[in-house]
Amino acid sequence: MLVSAGPAQAENLNIERERLEVRADQDRDRQSRSERRAKRDKARAERRGNRDNARSERRGNRDGARSERRGNRDNARSERRNNRADRVQRSSGGERQVGRGRSQVERIRERARDQRRNNEELRREIVDRSKDRWERQERRQDRRADRRAERREDRRADRRADRRDDRRADRRRDRIEDRIRDVRRDSYRDGRRDARRDYRDGRRDRYRDARRDGYRDGRRDGYRDGRRDYRRDHRRWERKRWRADRRYDWRRYRDYNRSIFRLGIYYDPFGWGYRRHNIGNYLRSAFYRDRYWINDPWRYRLPPVYGPYRWVRYYDDALLVDIYDGRVVDVIHDFFW
Repeated sequence: MLVSAGPAQAENLNIERERLEVRADQDRDRQSRSERRAKRDKARAERRGNRDNARSERRGNRDGARSERRGNRDNARSERRNNRADRVQRSSGGERQVGRGRSQVERIRERARDQRRNNEELRREIVDRSKDRWERQERRQDRRADRRAERREDRRADRRADRRDDRRADRRRDRIEDRIRDVRRDSYRDGRRDARRDYRDGRRDRYRDARRDGYRDGRRDGYRDGRRDYRRDHRRWERKRWRADRRYDWRRYRDYNRSIFRLGIYYDPFGWGYRRHNIGNYLRSAFYRDRYWINDPWRYRLPPVYGPYRWVRYYDDALLVDIYDGRVVDVIHDFFW
């Protein structure tokens, strides 16, 4: 049996070329992601440098003001000491005999004034310390808020880039799988057609002569019955029969086991949004891939499947899909939470 393989080889070469292009796109995506991260790190370092410079400048201004206040206080103290010394010298002369009582009163007043000045300076120092403490706390809160905002922005950017890359990779993978499936289907049909032609030309007579009697006498009925049952099982789905069975009362089971039916966010492979499907609609192959299969139907009190049928999750709906052609055979809307 000879089968022409030129178009199939060309298609395989195209598929291999597309796979290489997909890998190159993935490498470019990784490189762009690393460049974005480098830019974010650079901007973050610049912001940190600016904050450090501003912080050092404020610290220098505070230190300068504090040293200036201390110098003023020292000057005032030295001046007061000099004044007291002058008064003592003046009072040691002839004035001591005249106004001894007056000098005692002045000394008491001077002490009181010094005490008030010291209290005022102490109060100012306490106020300055509290202001410095409050400014430090405010700067600490600002730095924390900036770090949180930067981390939040980085996570959002990474999630967006990852979702975008995943969608692109899924679409490319789906296109490649569809093309591979088409090539295999075409090659299979061509091979089957050639095989049938060879069978009809060369083997039909010998097959009929050798097995005609035994096939007609003993195996025709059993073969036809088996083929009929097989076709009935794989082409018909009894939608009403399993719903009448109390073993598959999924509504009542869901009322008592609500957490099992809460599966989280549904990932749409194309990002089209929800579309209400009914029996007889056809789905794309990406919607009934194995990642969307309900592998354990009894966990949700659904009937078991056979042949080409699979229970598939579509958003909050449960669809029974024929995976050979994508036809929807049975539907349960609002099945999940």
